[in-house]
Formats: sequence, C-alpha cells, structure tokens
Amino acid sequence: MSDPADHHDRFDALWRDHYAAVVAYGLRRVPDHARDLAADVFLIAWRRIDDVPSDALPWLLAVARNRVANHRRGVRRWLAALTRLAGEPAAFAPDPADGVGAPRLKEALGRLSARDREIIALSAWEGMTPAQAGVVLGVSADAAAVRLHRARRRLGDALTAIDADDAAPRPTTEPKESPP
Repeated sequence: MSDPADHHDRFDALWRDHYAAVVAYGLRRVPDHARDLAADVFLIAWRRIDDVPSDALPWLLAVARNRVANHRRGVRRWLAALTRLAGEPAAFAPDPADGVGAPRLKEALGRLSARDREIIALSAWEGMTPAQAGVVLGVSADAAAVRLHRARRRLGDALTAIDADDAAPRPTTEPKESPP
C-alpha cells in the first residue's frame, strides 16, 4: 500500500471498526491497562498496516494477546525481583474469569485450564468464530474448533460436578457430650 492516503484511510477504518472490541478485550484481561493495550495494538497496526488482513479483528486481538502475555511476563519478572529483594511472596495478575458475574459459572471456569478458558473467552466474550480464534491463538481453524468443542465439554462437566456437589447431602455433626 504505497499511497499514504490509502494508509490513513485503512487505519482510520480499523480504528473506527475495532477500537471498542480491542479495549473490551483488554478490560477483561488487564483492566487497569486496557486503553494502553489498545494504543499499543493500534500503533503496531499503523506500523504494519500492509500486514493487517481484511478480517482484521482476529489479527488485532492476536497482537493484543501477545502484548498481554508480554505484559504478564514483565509483571512476573518484576514481582520476582521484588520477592528476591524483599523476601515476600509474589502476587500474580488477576484471572480473566474474575469479571464473570455468576458464581457457579465462575467456579466452573476456575476448574478449567487457562487454555480452555482462553478459547471459551474468545468464543463467548469476544464473539469469535473458531477460525478467528485460531488466528488469535496461532492455530488452524480446525484445531481451534476442536479446542472449543473440548473446552465446552469440560465446562459442562465442571458445571455438572458443581451441581452434584451442591445437591449432595451435607453430613451433620452433633455436638459430643463432654465427659462428666
């Protein structure tokens, strides 16, 4: 794309069409840095405008995912350094499932692997097709579809297990008599 006007028009369209989705993605993963994340993603898109495919959202979210991973690695390194210096345990970045409102669903998501939570989040929260999620994850559309299918099955199993735990009778303990 050699014409600078085309470059600007394409970037303006990307920004207008996808900025809100990139910020929403960031809010669910790094709430305190969501707008900074979006700025980084669109800076990369500006620099690499010729590499951005026509279905841009998966590409933009793949960039965002990589930036979040880099951010989390940086946070972990920083916390590890603080731990070494202060002798205190390190805290980690918040779980993306923390924004889920239903306690039952949040518990079920908590029982899944990070990999399962990510594919479910891309599908449910970001509204992506398996092909689009595959771009974000760096896998084929078929692999993403299989991952999504398996993750949904495991989520259903986790919900069933939670329901079974809730339905199980609780043992009652009666106070023991104290010796005379």
